[in-house]
Amino acid sequence: MSGLQEKEEAKDNIVVWEDLVNIKDLVLAISICSVTTLGAYFIAPNEPPLPLFYGLSGALIGFIISSIFIKPKRVFEEVKGDE
Repeated sequence: MSGLQEKEEAKDNIVVWEDLVNIKDLVLAISICSVTTLGAYFIAPNEPPLPLFYGLSGALIGFIISSIFIKPKRVFEEVKGDE
């Protein structure tokens, strides 16, 4: 990869918990999880524990959808050393 490509790629990424994250993917995942969590929360019946459980279920569904749409971009290279 050339230096120019690395600079352009680095410009599209931010550091989150000491890991590089693509800004577009991060915004997409936050949007999906917010919509599913709030949607499930607002459709929950108004009995005390149900909004919590619906909201948590919506967050889990949002996580699953995000993990399907956003694929990891890491590349692992195995380096064999001297044994």
